[in-house]
Amino acid sequence: MTDLVPLQLATAPAAYDPATLAVLAAMEQAAEEHLDHIRPENTKRGYRNDWKLWTEFHAWLAERTGHQIPLTAVTKGTLVGFVVWLDTVKLAAPNSIDRRITGVTVTARAQGVEVPKAATEAARKALKPLLADPDRLARGRGKAPAATLEQLQQMADAAPASLTGIRDRALWLMAFGMAGRSSEVAALRIEGIALVGKGLDVHVPSVKGLPARKVRVAYGKNPDTCPVRAWLIWKAAAGLTAGPAFRPISVHGHLGTDGLTATGCQEIISRSAERAGLAVRLTGHSMRSGFITTARQAGKREEKIRAQSGHAANSPVFWGYIQEADAWTDAASEDIGL
Repeated sequence: MTDLVPLQLATAPAAYDPATLAVLAAMEQAAEEHLDHIRPENTKRGYRNDWKLWTEFHAWLAERTGHQIPLTAVTKGTLVGFVVWLDTVKLAAPNSIDRRITGVTVTARAQGVEVPKAATEAARKALKPLLADPDRLARGRGKAPAATLEQLQQMADAAPASLTGIRDRALWLMAFGMAGRSSEVAALRIEGIALVGKGLDVHVPSVKGLPARKVRVAYGKNPDTCPVRAWLIWKAAAGLTAGPAFRPISVHGHLGTDGLTATGCQEIISRSAERAGLAVRLTGHSMRSGFITTARQAGKREEKIRAQSGHAANSPVFWGYIQEADAWTDAASEDIGL
């Protein structure tokens, strides 16, 4: 029995003096800095985006619970809730959700948060059935369908008469009318939208390093889908005089002071299309591509369309839309005697 005592002592945790602990802590910090330094920039950018989504999830949660919990609360409940939110609200692909889990846990640990192993295990357990769903796996693949005028009418017919419905209609009609990216719609300011004789002069701010531009959004013939009328109704209903053009609205109808995020704008468009019962899922990009194809089919000049959308002169994406819009213009098989 006496032989066991030295063995127990040998396996007991070492007790370090303060100087040793200080050196070890400094090396831990140096290790974190080194690992961050060698981590690829695109990975770090992805982690930042993951944390932004985590922040957005917490804001969404706060609206529904009436209480804001700290971002550092990375628990089994919050992480599983994050997975469910990404799946049902964001309609994210399962592989994307898997990466988001990693990004959040890595970022949290870098901030000194101890993320329980049970939390990450539970999150991936919640993710497992999603990885076996073919419909979910197909999310995010392929080109976003271009919105049509008929679909805009259906969305307008289905829009509720509430403040939220008024905002949503103004948002996706403005996105279509300016051929804007969701990030550009989110960045719009009241001060940058001026009513003139034929419609709106809209200053599109610089986003993601792209140059700012001014676009003209004309009055539409159809009051239901006229972006100018929809904007004026929203501005008056919300009592807006300055600041972000489009803002979040709580479940109780309270208007926020900050602007919507680009993701928030995309969600509004997809949700509006779903409410209208459209057979396809429209995204933020659907408004942009929809404007380009619709304007081209109406006979608008390429340079005018490109000035509205902000595409570069040699953009293959832009010319792809033009080619698609022109597909049935003097088709090769038309009127050849068949």
